[in-house]
Amino acid sequence: MQLRWTDLGNPRASAADGAEVDILGWMASALPTDRVGYFLLAPEPPCCRGCLPGDPLAAVEVFAAAPLAVEMRAAVRLRGIWRVVPADDPTGWRYQLLAARPLDPPGWRAVSRRAVLGGGPLLCLAACTGAATADDEPARQQREAAARAAIAATVTVDIHTHAGGIASIRRMTSANPPPFTPVAAPMRAGGMAALCLAIVSDSPTHRVMADGRIHPFRDPAPGELFSYGQRGFQRLHELIREQGLAVITDRNGLDAARGGTPSVIVTSEGGDFLEGQADRVDEAYARWQLRQLQLTHYRVNELGDIQTEAPVHGGLTDAGAEVIRRCNRLGVVVDVAHGTYDLVKRAASVSLRPLVLSHTSLSATPGPRSRTISPQHARVIAATGGVIGVWPPASIYPSLPMMARGMARLVDVVGVDHVGLGSDMQGLVGPSTFGSYELLPELAAALLDTGFSPAETGKLLGGNYARVFAATLA
Repeated sequence: MQLRWTDLGNPRASAADGAEVDILGWMASALPTDRVGYFLLAPEPPCCRGCLPGDPLAAVEVFAAAPLAVEMRAAVRLRGIWRVVPADDPTGWRYQLLAARPLDPPGWRAVSRRAVLGGGPLLCLAACTGAATADDEPARQQREAAARAAIAATVTVDIHTHAGGIASIRRMTSANPPPFTPVAAPMRAGGMAALCLAIVSDSPTHRVMADGRIHPFRDPAPGELFSYGQRGFQRLHELIREQGLAVITDRNGLDAARGGTPSVIVTSEGGDFLEGQADRVDEAYARWQLRQLQLTHYRVNELGDIQTEAPVHGGLTDAGAEVIRRCNRLGVVVDVAHGTYDLVKRAASVSLRPLVLSHTSLSATPGPRSRTISPQHARVIAATGGVIGVWPPASIYPSLPMMARGMARLVDVVGVDHVGLGSDMQGLVGPSTFGSYELLPELAAALLDTGFSPAETGKLLGGNYARVFAATLA
């Protein structure tokens, strides 16, 4: 059985426990000897002798059948018995290869670093241990300069965010709402050009329950969510005026955002404010400058089913299909985040424009009522020419290097033209790994360290969404 680095952290690696497997990677050892019986295997070459990976899902402990010569110039292919280490093991490593021996099939030395990497970065420089030296500073500056250059060469876009605290139900309903949190300043500091800034139109009907998840707890009164949505749009525009943000309504506006003016694409998370009436899309387009609409959120609404509750409609409803047609005609990006796989499949068959799935992560086998998506789910979005935004819950990606690896895994499934960033900032139930736009250069650096080129990094950080936005408004 052959394992790839993309298998680590997924069920395929767990299922191989006790089996004989082959795996290709680079040796990493801190021991001063030229031959070692114990070392770590990594998906990319270490920067120096003694540089060890810090991510337990991006390394394999190797116990060789006999000591092996330390090889740092080329990848090695090993065969041995695979062992999955219990999560509570005090050593912290998750995978071992026992009785390992080298294989040397023809052409193995020609394997590229990216092919071995397969979506599993080490961030070698960041993983080095020991005290920093004066020599570290030039390398740090060079790394940051490369990240800033990749950002400057594209139009950076967060496909889904509630920055500013715009989604707070208290802010929507209080006579003395709390002030907005800073949006424009962190965007400028990090180089973020545009945000798909989202109101939440079903907030009065859902809340976090005893299971720690969000569920609807009551049905809305007639007209309630329409009125709540209007208040949300009003407050969003108040934030825009207060912080001097530009509103993007066409392709020229998105291009202009690269010039340094923090900009917003008006977005609604959930079409609940429509209350099933497709003509309200036209009204929101004209009155509130709506340019991106997510069909569903945390309640099964008139437009379709959601991932986190039992299906009712069998996917997208006829009303949902009509809303998609309206969006296509007007030039509103259709977002199918939170929708079931059946909803997404029908949406793809109805839409004449690329779809967006703004915030999720990839899972080989999503659990019941999970917000993650399967490879098949992801490929439906990619087949429309669309983009999937990877989000940063710390429970999934504890660090930016691991988030970059998550983006790389999705790229392996759908290609580099169909992945983006959807932070869900100030909308996550738990901690976020990407909690400020000031961290954008660090994420860019992590993507570069993962093996993406500057041009590919630019696509992931907004270029892909810019293409979809332009195609939607065409």
